[in-house]
Amino acid sequence: MPESMKEVAVKTETDENKHRKNGLYRRVSTELAENMRRGWADTERRDVEPITQAVHTARRRKALSARFPGETLVVPAGRPKVRANDTAYPFRPSSDYVYLSGDQSPDAVLVMEPDRSGGHRAIAYLLRRSDRDNGEFWLDYHGELWDGRRDSLAENERRLGLPCHDVRTLAGRLGAATGPVRLLRGHDAGVEDALAGKVTAGDDAEFRAFLSEMRLVKDDFEIADLRSACEATALGFEDVVRVLGTTTPTSERLIEGTFRTRARVEGNDVGYASVCAAGSHATTLHWVRNDGAASPGDLLLLDAGVETRGLYTADVTRTLPVNGRFTPVQREVYQAVYAAQEAGIAAVKPGAAYRDFHEAAQRVLAEHLGAWGLFGERSAQEAYELGLQRRWTLAGTGHMLGLDVHDCAKARTETYVDGTLEPGMVLTVEPGLYFQSDDLTVPERYRGIGVRIEDDILVTEEGNENLSAGLPRQAEEVEAWMARLRS
Repeated sequence: MPESMKEVAVKTETDENKHRKNGLYRRVSTELAENMRRGWADTERRDVEPITQAVHTARRRKALSARFPGETLVVPAGRPKVRANDTAYPFRPSSDYVYLSGDQSPDAVLVMEPDRSGGHRAIAYLLRRSDRDNGEFWLDYHGELWDGRRDSLAENERRLGLPCHDVRTLAGRLGAATGPVRLLRGHDAGVEDALAGKVTAGDDAEFRAFLSEMRLVKDDFEIADLRSACEATALGFEDVVRVLGTTTPTSERLIEGTFRTRARVEGNDVGYASVCAAGSHATTLHWVRNDGAASPGDLLLLDAGVETRGLYTADVTRTLPVNGRFTPVQREVYQAVYAAQEAGIAAVKPGAAYRDFHEAAQRVLAEHLGAWGLFGERSAQEAYELGLQRRWTLAGTGHMLGLDVHDCAKARTETYVDGTLEPGMVLTVEPGLYFQSDDLTVPERYRGIGVRIEDDILVTEEGNENLSAGLPRQAEEVEAWMARLRS
C-alpha cells in the first residue's frame, strides 16, 4: 500500500483515536479508512455573526487587563465531568470563562497575554474541527460524528471577536510562559499541570476574588438575560400549578420534571437542583430528593429557576396551597413571611448596606415569632439580638444572583456582605419560616409547616425592581392565580 495509507491505518489503531474497550470492531481496513476520507462537502460557515455580548465581553476583558498589568491570566472553561463509567454530565462551562468570552465550549481556555502596549492580547484556545485526514472525526469517541459538529477556529473568531487557537497547542504555550501568571483553579487539571511551578495559591486566590467582584454589578446584557430567566421561570411555575392534583396526590418528581421541561424549552436548563418540597419536606431548606408527594391540604414549596441559553439563572420560590386554598394556620405563617419579604425588598436601594434587607426581614420574623409566644418571656428585640429566631428562619435572607445562583461567591467579604448596594446589582430576597415536625418548642398547629417566598431584585437608580414580579406573592392573589390557571 502507499506509505501515506499505511500511516492512516496505523494512526487509527493508536491512542490518538480512542476505541471503546470491548468494542465490536477489531480494526479499520485500509479501504474503509480511505472511503471515510473522501466525499465530504465543505461546511465552513462564512456568514457567522458576532454574539450579542461580544461588546460586553471585550469591555470586561479590558477591565481585567487593567487590574493585572504585565501578568499572564488563564481562565479555563473546564472539562466534562464523569457521571458514571464513560457517561458524562451535560457540560456547563465555568462562569468566569463565560463572563469573559461569551463562549460555552468544553475544554476551552481563555489566555490573556501581556503585550507591549501595557495591556493584554486575549486568545481563546478551543478544540478545532475534527480532522478528516486521520479519521478522528469518526473514530474518536468524541469526534464530530459522535458528539456533533464544532465551530471552526475561524468561525469562532468571528463569533467571539477575538483570536482563536487550537487548544492542543496550549500546554506548550503555557510551559513557555515567563513572568507572573495567574490561574483560575479547579476547572482543568491539565492546565494546572502545565503551569506547575509558575503560579501561587495566594495570587490565584486574589485573581479569583477579583473575577467574582467584577460580576457584582450587572451590565445591560446581563440584566436583560436575568429578566428573560424570570419570565421563563414564571411560565414554569404556571405549568406546575396546572399539574397539581386537587383531589389526589401529585408526585414531587412530576413537579420537578414539569418545571425542567419548561426550562429546557425556554432556556438551557434549570439553574440549580429544583426544590419541590411538599408538606413537611418544606421544612428542609434544600429538599432536592423530590421523592414524596404533594397532597391536597399540603403546602408545596417550589424553589426553581430557569437558566437561559446565556447561562444566567433566575432563583424564585413560591409556597403554594396544593388544593388552591390556604388553611387558616398556613395563611398565618405565610402572611408573616410575606410581611418580612416586603420589609426586605423595601430595604433594597442604592447606598444601603448589603445587610440591611436581611436585617429588616429578620426583625419582622422575630416580631411574629414573639407574638406567637415562641420566645417565652424574652422580647422580640432581645431574641433578635441573641439570634434566637434562627431556630426557625435558619438561613440568610438572600444572595447575589447572575451566572451562578449564588453569584460572586468568592468576592471579598468587605465588598460583598459588608459592602454597599449599587445600581445594577441583582440579589434575592427570600425570608422563610421552617417549623420541624419534631420541634416541641412550637405549638403543634405549626409543626411540619415550611414557607419561603423569594424574588429576584434589581437595584436601580431610584430604588429597586422586582424582576420576578410576574408571579403573585400575596396570599389572596396566589389563590386567585391558581384558580384562574385551573379553570
